[in-house]
Formats: sequence, structure tokens, C-alpha cells
Amino acid sequence: MVETQLRKRGISDARVLAAMSKVPRHEFVDERHRAEAYADHPVPIAEGQTASQPYIIAAMLQAAEIKPEDRVLEIGAGSGYQTALLSELAAQVYAVERYATLADQASAKLAAMGYSNINIVVADGSLGFPDSAPYHAIIVSCAAPRVPPALLAQLAPNGRLVIPIGQLEEQSLQLLRKLPDGTASSRLLESCRFVPLIGEQGFKSST
Repeated sequence: MVETQLRKRGISDARVLAAMSKVPRHEFVDERHRAEAYADHPVPIAEGQTASQPYIIAAMLQAAEIKPEDRVLEIGAGSGYQTALLSELAAQVYAVERYATLADQASAKLAAMGYSNINIVVADGSLGFPDSAPYHAIIVSCAAPRVPPALLAQLAPNGRLVIPIGQLEEQSLQLLRKLPDGTASSRLLESCRFVPLIGEQGFKSST
């Protein structure tokens, strides 16, 4: 996976590559999808969600420029795979998950694997987690129709926000960097497709 899907497609951050070489992706995939764990596509998980394609995860982590001393917020913990990668890269990881079942499963799995710098909470991810803000980096693993103001507000100066923005069927992955005046510069990374960010500052739930 690392050699054929990541290095050959421009992932060069040594710490990201090391983390993705270390964390066993198959441990976060249901038994019936275990054979697809390292495939070059998303993998279904519970609650109608997915574990993102390995390349997209790596691209987001590389864009976020996470340093060992950073405090990071993840929106959409899902299976906990990306949470584990963030744990390898950052000093402290806070993850927000909409579904309690996924949060509980991911917390148990990560604890069993020895990760101790992670805190997963069940909440509206579009509102972030202000209790532990500001964050040096925020990674959003679900698509929003626009940048949630709450997430931008919770970024530290020079903080990086990586988020898919667009409509339900197609989005663009964007990197925002918070400027000293509180605004943000924006750079388009690539086209992508994620499950929707449901919440007050995201898409509205259909149920």
C-alpha cells in the first residue's frame, strides 16, 4: 500500500509514510471486508460510513503538516484508523464522532492497541470541540457544503484545516491556513468524494 499507492502518487512526508507503514489498517476493518483493507478504495464500516481510501488519508495528513508537539482535532473518527495515524503524528488528538456505536468501538480498539493520547467524543462535528481549542490542525473526514465557521474559529494562528467542500456527489479537498487577522487562505488539493458532514454547520439530516 505505502509503496504502490502512496509514494508513487506523491506522498513524500516521511512521518506520514512511517505512520501508515506502522498502523495495521486491517484491524479497523470488519471481518467481511478484511481482504479489502489495503485496497485503493474506501471500505464500508458500520452506520453506513466508510474508511477513506488510504491515498486520500495520506494526502490529508501530508497537507496538514502535523508536528510532534501539535494538538489536533479530527472530525469523523469512524473506525478509528485515521485517529491512530494522528496519534502517531501529534501530541494530543481529539476526535468527534456523530455515531456513539462507532465512537465506542474506535475507543475500545485504540485503547487495546495502546494509544493513550486520544479522546473521542460523541457530538456534532460541524461545531468542532471548543473545550480543547485552539488546534494546530483540524482534519475533517466528511464533506461540508461550506467551511464551518466553528472549525475556523477553533484553529490556532497558522493552524491548518483540511476539509472536503462541495455537494453530496462530489467535493474538492481544500487546505485552509489561518492568518493572523483570523481569516484564512485557501488552496485546492484535489477532487474527492466523502460521506456528508451532518450537523448544524454542515448538511442537514434527512431523518
